[in-house]
Amino acid sequence: MENTHRIVVIGTGFAGIGMAVRLKQAGYDDFVVLERANDVGGTWRDNTYPGCRCDVPSHLYSFSFAPNPEWSSTFSPQPEIEQYLRDVTDRYDVRRHIRFGHTVESAKWEDGQWRVRTDQGDFVAQFVFSGMGPLAEPSVPKLPGIEEFEGEVFHSARWNHDLDLAGRKVAVVGTGASAIQFVPAIQPEVEELHLFQRTPPWVMPRPDRKITAVEKAAYRRFPLVQKAVRTAIYWGRESMVLGFAKLPRIMKQAQKVAEKHLEHQIRDPHLRAKLTPDFTLGCKRVLLSDEYYPALARPNVNVVTDGIAEVTPNAVVTHEGVKHEVDTIIYGTGFRVTDLPVMDMVYGRDGRSLREAWADGMEAHLGTAVAGFPNFFLLIGPNTGLGHSSMVFMIESQIAYIIDALREIDAKGLREVEVRPEVQRAFVDGVRSSMQNTIWTRGGCMSWYLDAQGRNTTLWPTFTFRFRQLTRRFDAAEYQTLAM
Repeated sequence: MENTHRIVVIGTGFAGIGMAVRLKQAGYDDFVVLERANDVGGTWRDNTYPGCRCDVPSHLYSFSFAPNPEWSSTFSPQPEIEQYLRDVTDRYDVRRHIRFGHTVESAKWEDGQWRVRTDQGDFVAQFVFSGMGPLAEPSVPKLPGIEEFEGEVFHSARWNHDLDLAGRKVAVVGTGASAIQFVPAIQPEVEELHLFQRTPPWVMPRPDRKITAVEKAAYRRFPLVQKAVRTAIYWGRESMVLGFAKLPRIMKQAQKVAEKHLEHQIRDPHLRAKLTPDFTLGCKRVLLSDEYYPALARPNVNVVTDGIAEVTPNAVVTHEGVKHEVDTIIYGTGFRVTDLPVMDMVYGRDGRSLREAWADGMEAHLGTAVAGFPNFFLLIGPNTGLGHSSMVFMIESQIAYIIDALREIDAKGLREVEVRPEVQRAFVDGVRSSMQNTIWTRGGCMSWYLDAQGRNTTLWPTFTFRFRQLTRRFDAAEYQTLAM
Protein backbone atom coordinates (compact mmCIF):
# COMPACT_ATOMS: atom_id res chain seq x y z
CA MET A 1 0.00 0.00 0.00
CA GLU A 2 1.33 3.42 -1.00
CA ASN A 3 1.03 6.56 1.08
CA THR A 4 1.14 9.80 -0.88
CA HIS A 5 2.38 13.06 0.63
CA ARG A 6 3.94 16.15 -0.83
CA ILE A 7 7.02 15.84 1.38
CA VAL A 8 8.80 12.97 3.10
CA VAL A 9 11.25 13.87 5.87
CA ILE A 10 13.61 11.15 7.08
CA GLY A 11 14.79 11.06 10.69
CA THR A 12 13.74 12.66 13.98
CA GLY A 13 16.94 14.12 15.35
CA PHE A 14 17.48 17.88 15.47
CA ALA A 15 17.37 18.02 11.67
CA GLY A 16 14.12 16.13 11.15
CA ILE A 17 12.26 17.70 14.06
CA GLY A 18 13.44 21.20 13.17
CA MET A 19 12.40 20.65 9.55
CA ALA A 20 8.96 19.43 10.60
CA VAL A 21 8.35 22.40 12.91
CA ARG A 22 9.36 24.94 10.31
CA LEU A 23 7.24 23.24 7.63
CA LYS A 24 4.18 23.57 9.83
CA GLN A 25 4.97 27.18 10.68
CA ALA A 26 5.33 27.96 6.97
CA GLY A 27 1.90 26.46 6.23
CA TYR A 28 3.03 23.12 4.80
CA ASP A 29 1.05 20.35 6.46
CA ASP A 30 1.13 17.61 3.84
CA PHE A 31 4.27 15.86 5.01
CA VAL A 32 5.30 12.74 6.87
CA VAL A 33 8.40 12.05 8.97
CA LEU A 34 9.81 8.53 8.80
CA GLU A 35 11.67 7.21 11.85
CA ARG A 36 13.11 3.72 12.29
CA ALA A 37 13.02 3.86 16.10
CA ASN A 38 10.03 4.16 18.43
CA ASP A 39 10.71 7.68 19.65
CA VAL A 40 12.37 10.90 18.54
CA GLY A 41 15.90 12.00 19.40
CA GLY A 42 18.32 10.75 16.76
CA THR A 43 21.84 10.43 18.10
CA TRP A 44 20.66 11.76 21.48
CA ARG A 45 18.22 8.87 21.72
CA ASP A 46 20.70 6.23 20.62
CA ASN A 47 23.76 7.30 22.62
CA THR A 48 22.94 6.50 26.24
CA TYR A 49 26.39 5.49 27.44
CA PRO A 50 27.43 6.54 30.96
CA GLY A 51 28.65 10.13 31.10
CA CYS A 52 27.16 11.13 27.72
CA ARG A 53 26.72 14.89 27.33
CA CYS A 54 27.13 17.64 24.75
CA ASP A 55 30.39 19.54 24.31
CA VAL A 56 28.63 22.66 23.01
CA PRO A 57 27.06 24.99 25.60
CA SER A 58 23.40 24.20 26.32
CA HIS A 59 21.97 27.61 25.41
CA LEU A 60 23.48 27.39 21.93
CA TYR A 61 22.81 23.69 21.37
CA SER A 62 19.07 24.18 21.00
CA PHE A 63 16.63 25.64 18.49
CA SER A 64 16.54 29.42 18.28
CA PHE A 65 12.74 29.26 18.16
CA ALA A 66 12.50 26.98 21.23
CA PRO A 67 14.82 28.14 24.02
CA ASN A 68 14.93 25.96 27.13
CA PRO A 69 15.23 27.90 30.41
CA GLU A 70 15.46 24.66 32.39
CA TRP A 71 18.91 23.36 31.37
CA SER A 72 20.54 21.97 34.52
CA SER A 73 24.11 22.86 33.56
CA THR A 74 26.09 24.84 31.03
CA PHE A 75 26.82 21.63 29.08
CA SER A 76 23.70 19.50 28.73
CA PRO A 77 23.65 15.81 29.67
CA GLN A 78 22.19 13.39 27.12
CA PRO A 79 18.87 12.68 28.90
CA GLU A 80 18.02 16.39 28.96
CA ILE A 81 18.71 16.84 25.25
CA GLU A 82 16.61 13.79 24.39
CA GLN A 83 13.77 15.12 26.55
CA TYR A 84 14.14 18.55 24.97
CA LEU A 85 13.56 17.05 21.52
CA ARG A 86 10.51 15.18 22.82
CA ASP A 87 9.16 18.40 24.30
CA VAL A 88 9.66 20.34 21.05
CA THR A 89 8.00 17.54 19.10
CA ASP A 90 4.88 17.73 21.25
CA ARG A 91 4.83 21.51 21.74
CA TYR A 92 4.71 22.08 17.99
CA ASP A 93 2.31 19.20 17.23
CA VAL A 94 4.82 17.29 15.12
CA ARG A 95 4.25 13.83 16.56
CA ARG A 96 1.12 13.21 14.48
CA HIS A 97 3.24 13.52 11.34
CA ILE A 98 5.77 10.90 12.46
CA ARG A 99 5.62 7.25 11.44
CA PHE A 100 7.66 5.40 14.04
CA GLY A 101 9.05 1.94 13.39
CA HIS A 102 9.51 2.73 9.69
CA THR A 103 13.01 1.84 8.53
CA VAL A 104 13.78 3.48 5.18
CA GLU A 105 15.23 0.91 2.79
CA SER A 106 15.49 3.08 -0.31
CA ALA A 107 14.38 6.35 -1.88
CA LYS A 108 14.23 6.36 -5.69
CA TRP A 109 13.39 9.10 -8.17
CA GLU A 110 10.96 7.48 -10.61
CA ASP A 111 8.63 9.10 -13.15
CA GLY A 112 9.05 12.58 -11.71
CA GLN A 113 8.42 11.67 -8.10
CA TRP A 114 10.14 10.05 -5.14
CA ARG A 115 9.24 6.52 -4.13
CA VAL A 116 10.41 5.83 -0.60
CA ARG A 117 10.40 2.19 0.42
CA THR A 118 10.23 1.25 4.09
CA ASP A 119 9.85 -2.05 5.89
CA GLN A 120 6.26 -0.97 6.62
CA GLY A 121 5.22 0.03 3.10
CA ASP A 122 5.94 2.57 0.37
CA PHE A 123 5.56 6.35 0.37
CA VAL A 124 5.30 8.54 -2.73
CA ALA A 125 6.27 12.21 -2.54
CA GLN A 126 7.27 15.23 -4.61
CA PHE A 127 10.14 16.04 -2.22
CA VAL A 128 12.45 14.13 0.09
CA PHE A 129 14.35 15.91 2.86
CA SER A 130 16.96 13.71 4.52
CA GLY A 131 17.71 14.29 8.19
CA MET A 132 19.84 11.15 8.48
CA GLY A 133 22.82 12.69 10.19
CA PRO A 134 26.44 11.49 10.11
CA LEU A 135 26.35 10.27 13.73
CA ALA A 136 23.76 7.57 13.08
CA GLU A 137 25.62 4.39 12.16
CA PRO A 138 28.44 3.20 14.44
CA SER A 139 31.84 2.54 12.91
CA VAL A 140 33.02 -0.86 14.11
CA PRO A 141 36.55 -2.00 13.25
CA LYS A 142 37.01 -5.50 11.90
CA LEU A 143 39.35 -6.97 14.48
CA PRO A 144 40.85 -10.34 13.47
CA GLY A 145 39.39 -13.12 15.59
CA ILE A 146 36.55 -11.05 17.07
CA GLU A 147 34.07 -13.77 16.11
CA GLU A 148 35.83 -16.16 18.49
CA PHE A 149 35.66 -13.82 21.48
CA GLU A 150 33.62 -15.39 24.26
CA GLY A 151 32.88 -12.23 26.23
CA GLU A 152 30.57 -9.27 25.71
CA VAL A 153 31.09 -6.89 22.77
CA PHE A 154 29.24 -3.65 22.02
CA HIS A 155 29.68 -0.14 20.64
CA SER A 156 29.24 2.92 22.84
CA ALA A 157 26.29 3.99 20.66
CA ARG A 158 24.58 0.66 21.41
CA TRP A 159 25.39 0.50 25.11
CA ASN A 160 24.47 -2.75 26.85
CA HIS A 161 22.74 -1.47 29.99
CA ASP A 162 21.84 -5.02 31.04
CA LEU A 163 25.52 -5.84 31.58
CA ASP A 164 26.89 -5.18 35.05
CA LEU A 165 30.48 -4.03 34.56
CA ALA A 166 31.39 -4.44 38.23
CA GLY A 167 34.47 -6.62 38.55
CA ARG A 168 34.86 -7.12 34.80
CA LYS A 169 38.05 -6.84 32.75
CA VAL A 170 37.23 -4.37 30.02
CA ALA A 171 38.98 -3.44 26.78
CA VAL A 172 38.04 -0.04 25.39
CA VAL A 173 38.97 0.46 21.75
CA GLY A 174 39.25 4.11 20.72
CA THR A 175 39.86 7.44 22.40
CA GLY A 176 37.38 9.79 20.78
CA ALA A 177 34.63 12.03 22.11
CA SER A 178 32.52 9.14 23.45
CA ALA A 179 35.39 7.26 25.09
CA ILE A 180 36.62 10.24 27.08
CA GLN A 181 33.14 10.47 28.60
CA PHE A 182 32.37 6.84 29.38
CA VAL A 183 35.87 5.77 30.48
CA PRO A 184 35.79 7.96 33.63
CA ALA A 185 32.21 6.80 34.29
CA ILE A 186 33.00 3.07 34.23
CA GLN A 187 36.56 3.15 35.60
CA PRO A 188 35.51 2.97 39.28
CA GLU A 189 33.31 -0.07 38.59
CA VAL A 190 35.55 -2.37 36.59
CA GLU A 191 38.36 -4.55 37.89
CA GLU A 192 40.65 -3.72 34.97
CA LEU A 193 40.35 -1.27 32.08
CA HIS A 194 42.67 -1.62 29.09
CA LEU A 195 42.40 1.45 26.88
CA PHE A 196 43.64 0.73 23.35
CA GLN A 197 44.77 4.07 22.01
CA ARG A 198 45.89 4.54 18.43
CA THR A 199 46.27 8.31 18.67
CA PRO A 200 45.93 10.41 21.84
CA PRO A 201 43.53 13.35 21.59
CA TRP A 202 44.07 16.86 22.86
CA VAL A 203 41.85 17.38 25.90
CA MET A 204 40.90 20.83 27.19
CA PRO A 205 39.30 21.67 30.56
CA ARG A 206 35.50 21.60 30.56
CA PRO A 207 34.13 24.89 31.93
CA ASP A 208 30.94 23.24 33.17
CA ARG A 209 28.80 24.37 36.08
CA LYS A 210 25.27 24.02 37.39
CA ILE A 211 22.82 26.69 36.23
CA THR A 212 21.33 28.31 39.32
CA ALA A 213 17.64 28.59 40.20
CA VAL A 214 17.95 32.37 39.95
CA GLU A 215 19.28 32.11 36.40
CA LYS A 216 16.49 29.74 35.37
CA ALA A 217 13.88 32.06 36.84
CA ALA A 218 15.37 34.97 34.93
CA TYR A 219 15.32 33.00 31.67
CA ARG A 220 11.68 32.04 32.22
CA ARG A 221 10.54 35.55 33.07
CA PHE A 222 12.79 37.46 30.69
CA PRO A 223 13.46 35.37 27.56
CA LEU A 224 15.62 38.14 26.12
CA VAL A 225 18.14 37.47 28.89
CA GLN A 226 18.62 33.91 27.71
CA LYS A 227 18.75 35.13 24.12
CA ALA A 228 21.53 37.53 25.08
CA VAL A 229 23.46 34.72 26.76
CA ARG A 230 23.01 32.56 23.66
CA THR A 231 24.26 35.39 21.44
CA ALA A 232 27.33 35.92 23.60
CA ILE A 233 28.14 32.20 23.52
CA TYR A 234 27.66 32.14 19.76
CA TRP A 235 30.14 34.94 19.12
CA GLY A 236 32.59 33.49 21.60
CA ARG A 237 32.48 30.20 19.74
CA GLU A 238 32.64 31.97 16.38
CA SER A 239 35.89 33.64 17.41
CA MET A 240 37.47 30.17 17.59
CA VAL A 241 37.43 30.05 13.79
CA LEU A 242 40.36 32.45 13.85
CA GLY A 243 42.53 29.72 15.35
CA PHE A 244 41.12 26.84 13.34
CA ALA A 245 41.09 28.47 9.93
CA LYS A 246 42.65 31.94 9.86
CA LEU A 247 45.53 32.46 12.30
CA PRO A 248 47.21 29.17 13.26
CA ARG A 249 49.41 30.90 15.85
CA ILE A 250 46.28 31.39 17.97
CA MET A 251 45.84 27.62 18.09
CA LYS A 252 49.44 27.22 19.19
CA GLN A 253 48.64 29.42 22.19
CA ALA A 254 45.47 27.46 22.93
CA GLN A 255 47.49 24.25 22.76
CA LYS A 256 49.53 25.46 25.73
CA VAL A 257 46.34 25.34 27.81
CA ALA A 258 45.84 21.70 26.81
CA GLU A 259 49.48 20.92 27.58
CA LYS A 260 49.17 22.42 31.06
CA HIS A 261 45.91 20.54 31.61
CA LEU A 262 47.69 17.27 30.80
CA GLU A 263 50.71 18.12 32.90
CA HIS A 264 48.58 19.11 35.88
CA GLN A 265 46.41 15.98 35.81
CA ILE A 266 49.00 13.35 34.81
CA ARG A 267 52.05 13.34 37.07
CA ASP A 268 53.61 10.14 35.72
CA PRO A 269 55.98 11.24 32.90
CA HIS A 270 55.74 7.86 31.14
CA LEU A 271 51.93 7.98 31.02
CA ARG A 272 52.01 11.67 30.09
CA ALA A 273 54.23 10.84 27.11
CA LYS A 274 51.69 8.25 25.95
CA LEU A 275 48.91 10.82 26.19
CA THR A 276 50.71 13.66 24.41
CA PRO A 277 49.54 14.11 20.79
CA ASP A 278 52.05 14.74 18.00
CA PHE A 279 49.72 17.01 16.02
CA THR A 280 48.47 20.55 16.43
CA LEU A 281 45.45 21.18 18.63
CA GLY A 282 42.31 21.26 16.48
CA CYS A 283 43.49 18.92 13.75
CA LYS A 284 41.30 16.29 15.35
CA ARG A 285 38.17 17.12 17.31
CA VAL A 286 39.06 19.06 20.46
CA LEU A 287 37.72 17.17 23.48
CA LEU A 288 36.58 18.60 26.80
CA SER A 289 36.99 16.77 30.11
CA ASP A 290 38.18 17.24 33.67
CA GLU A 291 37.71 13.54 34.51
CA TYR A 292 39.40 11.67 31.65
CA TYR A 293 43.06 12.08 32.62
CA PRO A 294 42.52 11.37 36.34
CA ALA A 295 40.70 8.15 35.40
CA LEU A 296 43.62 7.01 33.25
CA ALA A 297 45.99 7.57 36.18
CA ARG A 298 44.10 5.12 38.40
CA PRO A 299 45.85 1.80 39.18
CA ASN A 300 43.22 -0.36 37.46
CA VAL A 301 43.72 1.38 34.08
CA ASN A 302 46.29 0.42 31.46
CA VAL A 303 46.81 2.64 28.41
CA VAL A 304 47.94 0.47 25.49
CA THR A 305 49.52 2.24 22.53
CA ASP A 306 50.58 -0.83 20.56
CA GLY A 307 48.14 -1.79 17.81
CA ILE A 308 45.72 -4.69 18.07
CA ALA A 309 46.88 -7.79 16.18
CA GLU A 310 44.03 -10.14 17.02
CA VAL A 311 41.33 -11.09 19.45
CA THR A 312 41.31 -14.54 21.08
CA PRO A 313 38.40 -16.09 22.98
CA ASN A 314 39.43 -14.32 26.18
CA ALA A 315 42.02 -11.68 25.30
CA VAL A 316 43.14 -8.85 23.04
CA VAL A 317 46.63 -9.40 21.64
CA THR A 318 48.85 -6.55 20.43
CA HIS A 319 51.37 -6.55 17.60
CA GLU A 320 54.15 -6.95 20.15
CA GLY A 321 52.55 -10.20 21.26
CA VAL A 322 51.30 -8.92 24.61
CA LYS A 323 48.08 -10.65 25.64
CA HIS A 324 45.57 -8.60 27.63
CA GLU A 325 42.97 -10.87 29.19
CA VAL A 326 39.50 -9.31 29.03
CA ASP A 327 35.88 -10.41 29.21
CA THR A 328 34.32 -7.28 27.69
CA ILE A 329 35.15 -5.19 24.61
CA ILE A 330 33.62 -1.74 24.19
CA TYR A 331 34.14 0.15 20.93
CA GLY A 332 34.52 3.92 21.27
CA THR A 333 35.28 4.17 17.56
CA GLY A 334 32.79 6.77 16.39
CA PHE A 335 30.55 6.69 13.37
CA ARG A 336 30.47 6.20 9.60
CA VAL A 337 30.89 9.88 8.81
CA THR A 338 32.45 9.76 5.35
CA ASP A 339 30.75 6.48 4.41
CA LEU A 340 27.16 7.39 5.16
CA PRO A 341 24.48 4.67 4.89
CA VAL A 342 22.31 7.15 2.96
CA MET A 343 24.75 6.75 0.07
CA ASP A 344 23.35 3.28 -0.62
CA MET A 345 19.73 4.20 -0.03
CA VAL A 346 19.07 7.20 -2.28
CA TYR A 347 18.87 6.87 -6.08
CA GLY A 348 18.44 9.92 -8.29
CA ARG A 349 18.01 10.48 -11.98
CA ASP A 350 18.75 7.44 -14.20
CA GLY A 351 18.90 5.21 -11.13
CA ARG A 352 22.26 6.59 -10.03
CA SER A 353 22.95 6.18 -6.31
CA LEU A 354 24.51 8.77 -4.05
CA ARG A 355 27.46 6.42 -3.66
CA GLU A 356 28.03 6.53 -7.41
CA ALA A 357 27.57 10.31 -7.49
CA TRP A 358 30.08 10.60 -4.65
CA ALA A 359 32.63 8.15 -6.00
CA ASP A 360 35.26 10.91 -5.82
CA GLY A 361 34.08 12.20 -2.45
CA MET A 362 30.92 13.64 -0.88
CA GLU A 363 29.82 16.99 -2.24
CA ALA A 364 26.68 19.09 -2.38
CA HIS A 365 25.77 22.68 -3.15
CA LEU A 366 25.58 24.47 0.21
CA GLY A 367 25.84 21.01 1.75
CA THR A 368 22.17 20.67 0.83
CA ALA A 369 21.44 19.95 -2.86
CA VAL A 370 23.10 17.31 -5.06
CA ALA A 371 23.25 17.44 -8.85
CA GLY A 372 21.34 14.54 -10.37
CA PHE A 373 18.91 14.31 -7.45
CA PRO A 374 15.84 16.45 -8.18
CA ASN A 375 13.64 17.68 -5.30
CA PHE A 376 16.03 16.15 -2.77
CA PHE A 377 17.64 18.13 0.02
CA LEU A 378 20.14 17.01 2.64
CA LEU A 379 20.33 18.32 6.18
CA ILE A 380 23.80 18.05 7.72
CA GLY A 381 25.18 17.23 4.29
CA PRO A 382 28.81 17.39 3.11
CA ASN A 383 30.96 20.21 4.54
CA THR A 384 28.35 21.41 7.01
CA GLY A 385 29.96 19.89 10.12
CA LEU A 386 31.66 22.07 12.71
CA GLY A 387 34.73 21.84 14.86
CA HIS A 388 33.88 24.80 17.08
CA SER A 389 30.18 25.60 17.37
CA SER A 390 26.62 24.27 17.35
CA MET A 391 25.33 22.08 14.55
CA VAL A 392 21.83 23.29 15.37
CA PHE A 393 22.80 26.69 13.93
CA MET A 394 23.83 25.03 10.66
CA ILE A 395 20.70 22.88 10.59
CA GLU A 396 18.46 25.92 11.04
CA SER A 397 20.29 27.67 8.22
CA GLN A 398 19.64 24.75 5.89
CA ILE A 399 16.01 24.50 6.98
CA ALA A 400 15.46 28.19 6.19
CA TYR A 401 16.99 27.63 2.75
CA ILE A 402 14.70 24.67 2.04
CA ILE A 403 11.60 26.54 3.20
CA ASP A 404 12.53 29.43 0.92
CA ALA A 405 12.98 26.92 -1.91
CA LEU A 406 9.44 25.62 -1.35
CA ARG A 407 8.06 29.16 -1.43
CA GLU A 408 9.93 29.92 -4.65
CA ILE A 409 8.80 26.65 -6.22
CA ASP A 410 5.18 27.41 -5.37
CA ALA A 411 5.40 31.04 -6.50
CA LYS A 412 6.80 30.03 -9.89
CA GLY A 413 4.66 26.94 -10.36
CA LEU A 414 7.61 24.57 -10.55
CA ARG A 415 7.42 20.80 -10.32
CA GLU A 416 11.12 19.96 -10.19
CA VAL A 417 14.32 21.70 -9.11
CA GLU A 418 17.80 20.22 -9.50
CA VAL A 419 21.00 22.08 -8.74
CA ARG A 420 23.13 22.71 -11.82
CA PRO A 421 26.38 20.66 -11.85
CA GLU A 422 28.48 23.74 -12.57
CA VAL A 423 26.96 25.56 -9.57
CA GLN A 424 27.71 22.63 -7.31
CA ARG A 425 31.24 22.38 -8.72
CA ALA A 426 31.95 26.05 -8.11
CA PHE A 427 30.71 25.84 -4.52
CA VAL A 428 32.71 22.70 -3.74
CA ASP A 429 35.86 24.14 -5.32
CA GLY A 430 35.47 27.21 -3.15
CA VAL A 431 35.08 25.12 -0.01
CA ARG A 432 38.14 23.04 -0.83
CA SER A 433 40.17 26.15 -1.53
CA SER A 434 39.13 27.64 1.83
CA MET A 435 39.98 24.36 3.57
CA GLN A 436 43.58 24.22 2.34
CA ASN A 437 45.20 26.33 5.03
CA THR A 438 43.04 25.31 7.98
CA ILE A 439 44.27 23.40 11.00
CA TRP A 440 42.01 20.49 9.97
CA THR A 441 44.07 20.01 6.82
CA ARG A 442 47.53 21.15 7.90
CA GLY A 443 47.53 20.13 11.55
CA GLY A 444 49.57 16.96 11.01
CA CYS A 445 47.00 14.26 11.72
CA MET A 446 44.60 11.80 10.13
CA SER A 447 41.07 12.31 11.44
CA TRP A 448 37.51 11.21 10.80
CA TYR A 449 37.03 14.59 9.14
CA LEU A 450 38.95 13.23 6.13
CA ASP A 451 37.75 10.78 3.49
CA ALA A 452 39.72 7.96 1.86
CA GLN A 453 41.39 10.48 -0.48
CA GLY A 454 42.45 12.68 2.44
CA ARG A 455 39.93 15.40 1.62
CA ASN A 456 37.94 17.12 4.33
CA THR A 457 34.38 16.58 3.11
CA THR A 458 32.77 16.95 6.52
CA LEU A 459 33.56 20.38 7.98
CA TRP A 460 32.57 23.92 7.07
CA PRO A 461 35.90 25.77 6.64
CA THR A 462 35.04 29.22 7.92
CA PHE A 463 32.59 31.29 10.00
CA THR A 464 29.07 29.94 10.45
CA PHE A 465 27.54 33.37 9.87
CA ARG A 466 28.93 33.11 6.35
CA PHE A 467 27.00 29.87 5.86
CA ARG A 468 23.90 31.60 7.19
CA GLN A 469 24.36 34.37 4.62
CA LEU A 470 24.76 31.88 1.75
CA THR A 471 21.64 29.94 2.69
CA ARG A 472 19.43 32.97 3.41
CA ARG A 473 17.80 32.88 -0.02
CA PHE A 474 17.05 30.14 -2.55
CA ASP A 475 18.21 31.19 -6.02
CA ALA A 476 16.21 29.34 -8.68
CA ALA A 477 18.75 30.44 -11.31
CA GLU A 478 21.21 28.01 -9.74
CA TYR A 479 18.83 25.16 -10.52
CA GLN A 480 17.49 23.35 -13.52
CA THR A 481 13.74 23.68 -13.21
CA LEU A 482 10.66 22.05 -14.69
CA ALA A 483 7.29 23.76 -14.58
CA MET A 484 4.04 22.07 -13.65
